[in-house]
Amino acid sequence: MANLTGRERAQYVQDMFARIARRYDVLNRLMTGGQDVRWRREVIRLAGLKPSGMLLDLGAGTGDLAREAMSQNPNARILAADFTLEMMRVGRRPQDPPYSTADALNLPFQASTFDAIVSGFLMRNVTDVNRSLQEQYRALKPGGRIVILDTTRPGRNILSPFIWLHMHGIIPLLGRIVSGTDDAYRYLPDSTEGFLVAEELAGHMTAAGFRNVHFKRLMFGTIAIHWGER
Repeated sequence: MANLTGRERAQYVQDMFARIARRYDVLNRLMTGGQDVRWRREVIRLAGLKPSGMLLDLGAGTGDLAREAMSQNPNARILAADFTLEMMRVGRRPQDPPYSTADALNLPFQASTFDAIVSGFLMRNVTDVNRSLQEQYRALKPGGRIVILDTTRPGRNILSPFIWLHMHGIIPLLGRIVSGTDDAYRYLPDSTEGFLVAEELAGHMTAAGFRNVHFKRLMFGTIAIHWGER
C-alpha cells in the first residue's frame, strides 16, 4: 500500500472500504472505545449550521455524520456523498438524507452551494489533499465552514509505545477477528503515519484560502478536528 499513488491508490482505498463496509461501524466503535460518536457530535457542532442551512457530509461512508447533522439540525438540508457505493448501501436507512456519489477531488456541485462541509476520516485517504481542499473551498458559500475529523501523527511522549502497540497490534487483530481481514486495518496505521500532522494540515487549509483555521487533538494526540471558514 505504501508504494501506491494516484489512481492505483484511489482504487485500492475504494475496494478496501467496499470489503469492510458491513463491519466498518462496529470496528470504529471498538477501536475508539465509542469515542468516535462524541467526536462526530463535536464536528457537527463546530459546523455552526443554521436551521435552514445546507450541509455536505463528504466521504460519508455509512452516514454517521449526516445522521448526526440531522439530529442536531432537523430543519437543515443535508446531503451525504461518497465514492464507495457499497459503504452507502450498507449504511442506508429509510430516514437518512439523500446520498450522492462524489469524488472528493472533483465535486459534482456548483460553486457556493453549501453552508458547511464536514468529513470524517476522509482526508488521509484522498490522493491530493490540496485539490480536495480547493474543491471544498469552491463548493462552500462565502462564510461557510469546513470541519475535518481525521487521524494525525502524535508527538513523541511517554505513551508512544502503547500508541504504537494499539495501532500496529490491536487494531489489525480486531480487524481480523471482526471483519475476517487485517490488511484494511494495517492500512489505518500506515495511512495515519503517512498523513500530515495536525499543524501541516492546518497550513494546507490556510493555503487553500480558508481563514480562522483551528484544530484540536484528541485520543492521546492520534485524532484531530480541524475547522475553518471560507
